[in-house]
Amino acid sequence: MPRMFLNGTAMRGGDMHHLVGDAEFLGATSTAARYRFHSVDDRYPALEDLGAEGASVQGELYDISYEQLREVLLPAEPDGLELGVIELADGSGSFAMVLRRPKPDLPMKDISALGSWRAYREGVA
Repeated sequence: MPRMFLNGTAMRGGDMHHLVGDAEFLGATSTAARYRFHSVDDRYPALEDLGAEGASVQGELYDISYEQLREVLLPAEPDGLELGVIELADGSGSFAMVLRRPKPDLPMKDISALGSWRAYREGVA
C-alpha cells in the first residue's frame, strides 16, 4: 500500500480525519527542508517544493489503500491542491497533497516559519 503524508485537516483530531478511514497510522514525521508551507485562504495548508530554499513541515504518515486514496481522500481535496510525491526528513518518499501547478490564483499566506498546520491554527484561533 502507498504511504500518504498528511499535514492539514485530515490529521488525527482534524475535521477531515475520517477521510483516512482505517488506514494504518505510521507515526508523526516531517518533510525534508525543501518546502514552503502556505495557508490557502485560511482554509487548508499547501506544500510548495522549492528545493534548497525551503523549510521542514510537520505531519503524519499513513499506510493507505489505493481504493481509500482514490475513492475517498482525493475527491475531498480542494481545487488548489494536487497529488504529488514529496521527500520526507529521512530521505524516503511519500504521496502528499501539494500546491497545484501552475500556482493557483488564491489568497495565500506563507506559514513556513511555523512548520505546522496545527501551530498555525492555534495562533489564529
